Amino acid sequence: MTTPNVGDPMPDVALETTDGGSVRPSDFAGAPAVIWFYPKDNTPGCTIEARDFSALAGDFAEAGVRLLGVSKDSAQKHRNFIDKQGLTVPLASDAAEGGLSDALGIWTEKQLYGKRFIGMVRTTYLLDAHGGIARVWNKVKVKGHAAEVLEAARSLVAR
Repeated sequence: MTTPNVGDPMPDVALETTDGGSVRPSDFAGAPAVIWFYPKDNTPGCTIEARDFSALAGDFAEAGVRLLGVSKDSAQKHRNFIDKQGLTVPLASDAAEGGLSDALGIWTEKQLYGKRFIGMVRTTYLLDAHGGIARVWNKVKVKGHAAEVLEAARSLVAR
C-alpha cells in the first residue's frame, strides 16, 4: 500500500458520524479542512488534543476551515466523549476494516514498551479546497499542535 503524500488527493472513504450518518473527505470540497486522527477517546493525550481543537474551533471557522477528528472508536463512544469533555468539534468513527486510516497507512503496527500492537498513529492532514493534501503532521506531539495547525491553515487560506 502506498500512503498519499502532499499534493495527492485525500482518499475518499466514508466515516460514520455521531448522528449515525456518514461523512467523506469530499464533503469538505470548496473549503480547506483539517482531519486529525487520534488513538482513543478519553485518554489523556487524545482528550487534550480534542479540547485544544475545540478551543480553537471558532478561529478555524473564522478562517473558513472545517474540522473533523477521527478514531476507530464507535459513534456512541464519540458521543460520550463529546458530552463528557464538552467538545465543540465533530468526530467521526473509522471503525470499518479497510477504512480511511487503513487507506492512509496510519492504522498500523506500533510498539510501546517492547510490546507490538495495531493502533492509530496520531496524524493530522490539512486539505486544500480541492481535497488535496496540503500538509501532513506525522506522529503528532499534542502540546501546541492545534495552534500550529491553525497557523498553517490560515497560511493556506491566505494564498
